[in-house]
Amino acid sequence: MYKRLYENGDIVEIKVWKIGKSIDKPHGFKYSLAFIRAGKRIIGYDNAERKGDHRHYKGKEHQYPFSGMDELLEDFFSDVRRFRNED
Repeated sequence: MYKRLYENGDIVEIKVWKIGKSIDKPHGFKYSLAFIRAGKRIIGYDNAERKGDHRHYKGKEHQYPFSGMDELLEDFFSDVRRFRNED
């Protein structure tokens, strides 16, 4: 688990578990990456049960084409930087 608290109160929290491969987690990872502002998740990447890999961004949910942990982290932090720079 990784957690970062920014000076303005924003939070980044990352949780990753190595698990057995399954139909909804063929890559063998369970994960939850979240960017939180004022107690609300603004950005999230996860693969909740039976939903598969997906991304939350500003209240909208989209399928996410998981292609590896490095790419997942890169995409997540890219979204976080983009959002923080918009403010």
